[in-house]
Amino acid sequence: MKRSALTLMILALASAQAWSQIYKTVDENGNVSFTDTPPPDSNTEQVQLQQTNSTAPPPDIPAYGTSATAADTGADESAVPVARITAPEQETTIPMGPGNFSVSATVSPALSKGQAMQLLMDGEPQGEPQAAGFWDLTNTFRGAHDLEVTVVSPDGETLSTSEPLRVYVMRPSIN
Repeated sequence: MKRSALTLMILALASAQAWSQIYKTVDENGNVSFTDTPPPDSNTEQVQLQQTNSTAPPPDIPAYGTSATAADTGADESAVPVARITAPEQETTIPMGPGNFSVSATVSPALSKGQAMQLLMDGEPQGEPQAAGFWDLTNTFRGAHDLEVTVVSPDGETLSTSEPLRVYVMRPSIN
């Protein structure tokens, strides 16, 4: 039985090499073609292929609207998470239009079970606290606005607050 398995493995390896051969042929009119089976004529040349480029698979990224918790990442649950606004940048001007823009934030270490982030614009909460660090703001009034993200405990207590960030929204005027 061992001998038949060895024979089968040798045949498989030999056939795999045969499958990987590419041949280049040139016909009487100078047309070039490539094939995996050598034609019987003498204008055939074996092509040596370069090694195929490959990369490692990308890292797992949590689905939109989810956030890794401290338990998922092995982080110390007693550490106070600190939020940081990653977009827009400080003193960004939101161009003329309806006043729509997005805010994103990260938190480190990861949120513990029940903790959430709350976006504040000019000190007023925007929506409900959430685990995901992404907010779409619509119909924002013209002028300067200060943004902050707070990390809140399950009972609503503020645990930490990000550095404030100022944006300027341009909107059409009635005047």
